[in-house]
Amino acid sequence: MTAWRDDPTAWAATMASRRVLVVGDSMLDRYWSGDVFRISPEAPVPVVQVRREEDRPGGAANVALNIRALGAEATLRSIVGDDADGRRLGALLSQAGVPAHMTIDEHLRTTLKLRVVAQSQQMLRADFEQAPSAAALDALWQDFQLDLMPYHAVLFSDYAKGALRDVGRMIGVARAKGMKVLVDPKGRDFARYRGADVITPNQAELQAVVGPWSDEQDLQHKVDALCETFDFGALLLTRSGEGMTLFERGRALYVAAQQVEIADVTGAGDTVIAVMSMMVAAGVPLDDAVRVANHAGGLAVTKFGTASLSPAEVFGTGPASPVQEPTGGPPPQATARRAVS
Repeated sequence: MTAWRDDPTAWAATMASRRVLVVGDSMLDRYWSGDVFRISPEAPVPVVQVRREEDRPGGAANVALNIRALGAEATLRSIVGDDADGRRLGALLSQAGVPAHMTIDEHLRTTLKLRVVAQSQQMLRADFEQAPSAAALDALWQDFQLDLMPYHAVLFSDYAKGALRDVGRMIGVARAKGMKVLVDPKGRDFARYRGADVITPNQAELQAVVGPWSDEQDLQHKVDALCETFDFGALLLTRSGEGMTLFERGRALYVAAQQVEIADVTGAGDTVIAVMSMMVAAGVPLDDAVRVANHAGGLAVTKFGTASLSPAEVFGTGPASPVQEPTGGPPPQATARRAVS
């Protein structure tokens, strides 16, 4: 097939036939939006007169939604509670055409992030979360082993909510089946992601693991050692407003951030890993995949909240196209498995 840069349209068509399995911590993002006209007489805080309520998939669910919105097939495996928020999340994914195979944990409250917004500014975020039960985790692991769908890539989205207790064993299964493995990590223990083809920490996450670095040469040395120790094929360091750097053994590719007006950084990392996974699944070289992911991340921060992008925005040609810059049927129904404790 022609190179990605020579014919991005053909590659976009190839990606439409790719299947990506997303496994990880899912949540519901809820937005209460309104206006502030006064300060509360009860305390020195603004009173938000809520005029609109909106729910969006968050966490691993947002990653799967991004992949589907960009044209590839995405399936989600995760854990939710036996509650209204879990059912709402399943319904949103079904409407978007994302098959969601949820393990139902009767003892769990579905993770919810409630944001109160006024004049397009976030005033408050309240988090409702708890760790899943051992029975639910066992069920998720068993279902993962039995999932024989020939996915082209498996993406593990770790938000440290507990769903990826068995991520190490899951990576082993995926690799044994010949699937590409990508990880959006969390925490200090990168040993649990051993064998991943691509891992995508941000600067704070990487520094927590390898310590501070004095310059880019020192950073390269630390990343090389990390990849050697844990058998990572590549590490993509996301650097917020500074862009991102792809590290492979002994080499680095730096891609500068686009100059955009930032509306909200929520979910930008989800967009980056979503684009990387579908392009890796399609066989696009990592250098090109990173450039497109960087372009997509720049677009994501111009939108408010957890938002998905269109194929035309990400893959279309034009002055801002990453390709040109060097540096059928009804939506599937969600399914659920109830964990037995």
